[in-house]
Amino acid sequence: MRKVSLLLICIFAAQYTKAQDGNRVITTGVPFLLVAADARSAGMADQGVATSPDAYSQQYNPAKYAFSIEKQGFSVSYTPYLTDLVNDISLGQVTYFNRFGDEGRQAFAGSLRYFGLGDIELRDSFDATPVIVSPNEFALDGSYALQLSEKFSMSVAGRYIRSSLRIPDGTTDASAASSFAVDVAGYYQSEEQAYSDFNGRWRAGFNLQNMGPKISYDSDEVSTNFLPANMRLGAGFDFIFDDYNKVGVGVEFAKLLVPTPQDPKDIDGDGTISQEERNINNDEYRSTGWVEGMFKSFGDAPGGFSEELKEFTYSVGAEYLYQDSFAMRLGYFNESPEKGARKFFSLGAGFKYNVVKVDVSYLFSASKVKNPLENTLRFSLTFNFGDNYDQY
Repeated sequence: MRKVSLLLICIFAAQYTKAQDGNRVITTGVPFLLVAADARSAGMADQGVATSPDAYSQQYNPAKYAFSIEKQGFSVSYTPYLTDLVNDISLGQVTYFNRFGDEGRQAFAGSLRYFGLGDIELRDSFDATPVIVSPNEFALDGSYALQLSEKFSMSVAGRYIRSSLRIPDGTTDASAASSFAVDVAGYYQSEEQAYSDFNGRWRAGFNLQNMGPKISYDSDEVSTNFLPANMRLGAGFDFIFDDYNKVGVGVEFAKLLVPTPQDPKDIDGDGTISQEERNINNDEYRSTGWVEGMFKSFGDAPGGFSEELKEFTYSVGAEYLYQDSFAMRLGYFNESPEKGARKFFSLGAGFKYNVVKVDVSYLFSASKVKNPLENTLRFSLTFNFGDNYDQY
């Protein structure tokens, strides 16, 4: 009998349990790839595709690195997970980027994201000696960005994904599942423009991320899971009041490029839907190819166009900067109650001293469905070094 760990479902999908009654919530494998790993973006409700460049851009829009003020940067982020239940589940990430070439028109970056599910005791009976397992997942990626003009850049990224969640025993293979994915992103940043009472700068960005083959712990096709392929679209504006005070505001939309689960069909026409018929429907869904699934995701919702719109999430965020040394952030994230019901407010702050920057964030759930990151402080630490560019 196959034994595939259900921990991933329990941890990431517990927040959706109430929302799934009568609704079509899209679930994927390795959903940790969508969790905001850094405190700056988390403080603005998971925004990052069109915000100003920073060391954390790898997860949201690596094309931003080609416009980074700093030549090089290294960051470390730590996010506790499900802190109300356990104390040993967390998400960590390290990132490095380097802007180089003629006038710094190019940049490369790499990052490692690790999600540890803590130690779990396995027992055959109450008094048996426990076997300790430590399920985990990680993603290792690299990106290249290039300025195509003075205002626009694009990037490509490749990602190796490894998920070790299978529960080992004496009869099954406990090897990890793996896959790979690519991202294609673009970023627009206007020149600073003078308005009546302030200067300003427009920003916009997109990212098609985590596009790759499905991931599976077993050899049969129907047990595969879609990667969390995702489309991010965002825009923002910076109010530059003087050399000391700046306010950036932005809005971001996101949609999973994954097929919508379909309603079970009454195959034999007896007026009832049996468990076997439900299994057939699930098998048909899981056998859909990942490329086909990306295209189908724009028009396969059983509820039509109105349901397709509900599959978009949106967030709004703002960041106040004083002397580029102190920052205050806030944001709001919204997801349809029929598609997961995630709604939350976020707060954040940042402090910079010389080449070191510290960011923290905090999340307040605004939904009846509990958020696994509720009442959790996230931390990020950044080191920037090398000569700075004067483009801002």
